[in-house]
Amino acid sequence: MMIWIAPVLLLLCFLLTRRWRYKSEPPLDQGMIPWLGHALEFGKDASKFITRMKLKHGNIFTVRAAGRYVTLLLDPHSYDEVINDPDSLDFGRYAQVLMGRIFNLRLPLHQPEKAKAMMKRHFMGASLSTLNSTMSRNLETLLKSEMLHNQSNWKEEGLLQLSYSLLFKAGYLTLFGGEQNNNSTDPSRVYEEYKKFEGLLCGLARGTLRKEENRTAQGVQRKLGELLAPAGLTENSGSSPWLHAYRRLLQEDGVDDESQRKALLMQLWATQGNVGPAAFWLLGYLLTNPEALMAVKKEFGQISQMERSGTLLIDKSMKTPVFDSVLEETLRLTAAPFITRQVVRDKTLHMADGRDYLLRKGDRVCLFPFVSPQMDPEIHPEPQKFKFNRFLNEDGSVKKDFYKGGKRLKYYTMPWGAGSNGCVGREFAISTIRQFVYMLLTNYELELCDPNAQIPEIDANRYGFGMLQPEGDLLVRYKPKEAH
Repeated sequence: MMIWIAPVLLLLCFLLTRRWRYKSEPPLDQGMIPWLGHALEFGKDASKFITRMKLKHGNIFTVRAAGRYVTLLLDPHSYDEVINDPDSLDFGRYAQVLMGRIFNLRLPLHQPEKAKAMMKRHFMGASLSTLNSTMSRNLETLLKSEMLHNQSNWKEEGLLQLSYSLLFKAGYLTLFGGEQNNNSTDPSRVYEEYKKFEGLLCGLARGTLRKEENRTAQGVQRKLGELLAPAGLTENSGSSPWLHAYRRLLQEDGVDDESQRKALLMQLWATQGNVGPAAFWLLGYLLTNPEALMAVKKEFGQISQMERSGTLLIDKSMKTPVFDSVLEETLRLTAAPFITRQVVRDKTLHMADGRDYLLRKGDRVCLFPFVSPQMDPEIHPEPQKFKFNRFLNEDGSVKKDFYKGGKRLKYYTMPWGAGSNGCVGREFAISTIRQFVYMLLTNYELELCDPNAQIPEIDANRYGFGMLQPEGDLLVRYKPKEAH
């Protein structure tokens, strides 16, 4: 008699956790495992999984993953239906879930709009020019210090390590002002601890860390909190005015000291987590594509001649269409964030092709622009291939016309998100990457140690978390150019 109990319990579990699809809802794919559904495949390689589901179900479908139901929308013509409906589709709730999981942070008066408005004031207009100038100075100083004891000889290093460490430390000094607000806070120490934390970030977000890994994560977070504690506390702390204003907002909201430190770590990740990897991919594509490298060097060469007459690269009037196309193409290939919303009330989603689907309250809806539009061969022919001039017209002007189904696309790449929740620091990030690449290519000889080396494979575990990262590194060597 006992041998029948297990199958009966399994059947009951299957029936009780199973959901039935209403006729007006998107295709439903629950997977074979009760409750867990497709969570393992989704987490292992989201791009591969979502592409498989798209081939099976089309541009919209709902999957079960660890007890949650997530509707994936993959028609870029219909994205505004999600992006422009804050009443039915809430951004903040899912953001708070991630904030709790990754940073163990719960803010008593979570005011994302107020924090965002403050960031806009400090990352745009005249404030942006000041930030760019400070960042440029820090980058130049750090680059020179790398070569100080090895001035005329080649220095070998992994390109990811070079790009990520330099940009992280320069960004840290620019925004958090480490060396000025606390002499014991060396940016290199912060970077070392941050890299340990970043290695555990995906597991924290998914709740898949083992007990020992969780303990390690807590220890690293505590250490980073101590290192960041003085940042932005006073106006003359050396931190950026934005960080001081953010710290003051937290204090006004009654956030305790420990939670303030966690919030600073969250901002450190948000401001420094993507720029270094983006610069790595861009330089990696240039070094493995001689034609692209030559085109960018030629454009930068013209700028460096003007620079001697007082024109600065950080001046927004300076046009760099070739570099901009290379950056856009790099981000198309390597920027893979999820754009996720919580469905807070039933919503009828009107697709661009005329079909209507019901989104159920309590579910989540997710856009994954990496699969569509960025990797769609109808929009971008040979999507896996790096083409440095993909975003240039034949006359060298910026190309903005891309089509799907014969209709011009509003969203043909989406590395920065879109709508009111798009990345506020976009212009600062672009300027930072441009400055870094310009300095390296103009003032230094930079080449692959192995001329036949190829770009490393992508770490498939990191889909959904902004910039992708490589599974390995690309060994390069560099030295200062001889002065003419």
